[in-house]
Amino acid sequence: MSPQLEDLFSFLRFASVSTDSRHSGDVRACAEWLRGKLSGMGLIATLHETPGHPVVLAKNAHLEGRRTVLIYGHYDVQPVDPLELWTTQPFEPVLRDGKILARGATDNKGQMMAHVLGVEQTLREEGDLPVNLIFLFEGEEEIGSPNLAEFLRQHREELRCDVIAISDTGMVAPGVPTLGYGLRGIVCCEVVLRGPKGDLHSGIFGGAVSNPATAIARLVASLHDDHGRVAVEGFYDAVKPLEGWEREMWASVPGVSDADFLDVTGAPALFGEEAYSSAERVWARPTAEVNGIGGGYQGEGSKTVLPAEAFVKLSFRLVPDQDPADIMRKVTDHLERHCPPGVQIEVKPGHDGKPYLVDPHSKFANAAQDALRASFGAEPVLIREGGSIPIVQTFRDILGVDTLLLGLALADAQVHAPNENFPVANFEAGIRMNRALLVELAKC
Repeated sequence: MSPQLEDLFSFLRFASVSTDSRHSGDVRACAEWLRGKLSGMGLIATLHETPGHPVVLAKNAHLEGRRTVLIYGHYDVQPVDPLELWTTQPFEPVLRDGKILARGATDNKGQMMAHVLGVEQTLREEGDLPVNLIFLFEGEEEIGSPNLAEFLRQHREELRCDVIAISDTGMVAPGVPTLGYGLRGIVCCEVVLRGPKGDLHSGIFGGAVSNPATAIARLVASLHDDHGRVAVEGFYDAVKPLEGWEREMWASVPGVSDADFLDVTGAPALFGEEAYSSAERVWARPTAEVNGIGGGYQGEGSKTVLPAEAFVKLSFRLVPDQDPADIMRKVTDHLERHCPPGVQIEVKPGHDGKPYLVDPHSKFANAAQDALRASFGAEPVLIREGGSIPIVQTFRDILGVDTLLLGLALADAQVHAPNENFPVANFEAGIRMNRALLVELAKC
């Protein structure tokens, strides 16, 4: 095994699950390991406390007249559930068929470690970097980065830079370098419907009082029309329409046809907003999704109860120029207006993040495309991303700079799911990309 893979495997062994307090020690140990790795490379690395998990910063010696590049990543990972669906141990990385299997292999440890090791190679071979570098790695991205905005405000001068680079997004197909110039935003909530003071016998009381489980189903059904369009009043008011050049460009992007979506997802059929391709729906149209729903008896066989309460967890993916606070107000109004009679409703807002859009033809974006072209030996494609990285727009709001999204993940990476994986070829290409990127950005 190469020294680069050994480093990544060591990084992946930390169970740095940020959402689970039982893993707080693992998250901190991971941050400490990362600081040690960066210090050992010759960078000035520091660990900064937050009200949650630590932020790790690292810099080279900054010189006048050079571009300053900030590279962001996150060392926290998603929970591993359901554990029984993993074919390997989530925090014991293995190499199989050219892929690294482990939680965090793609999201985001493999991608961010490619940048770290690219810098390490350049320092070892050249003695210095062509730019002033800032690494900023956080341990709370998977829970919405609740403390990073305040950290950015407190350290604004220290983090002053010309451009930010992130590898926490995807490639459209193997071997096809991909530059992202947009991200969907997000707003989440949980809705609880409460009926009787306790579970009731469905024979004795059924038909006399409202059933919260039935009511939650009716409420969820109110979120869409029959054609997949979100039925929340005013939901589309601020949506920025797709440009004609985007639709034309995306029609020729490999790996994102309707047939590709069927193949990757294994779904029996595609469904979504009419008059848009699957890629357009994912990259540039807003959505309302049920992430979890429950109420009443969940065990084997029958138990004839009328449950006391039921819940649904919802997320709404947003596009430019939708505002998360505005959408949350409209969603809450919709849910309260459409709540069936006989139950009480509680809407609990969750985390949110703004959508992001940048000019893919700026000087920095062109430099990124040159780096991708050199690293992969192929012409880059330009896409928006369907996922959300809420801190990206916050970077623009607080630091005043744009972010380049240089994804290395593939569609079958099983991100957030069992058997997460990352191709070794993409890991190695990411190391090359980092080296080329810093050279190209230095020329801007």
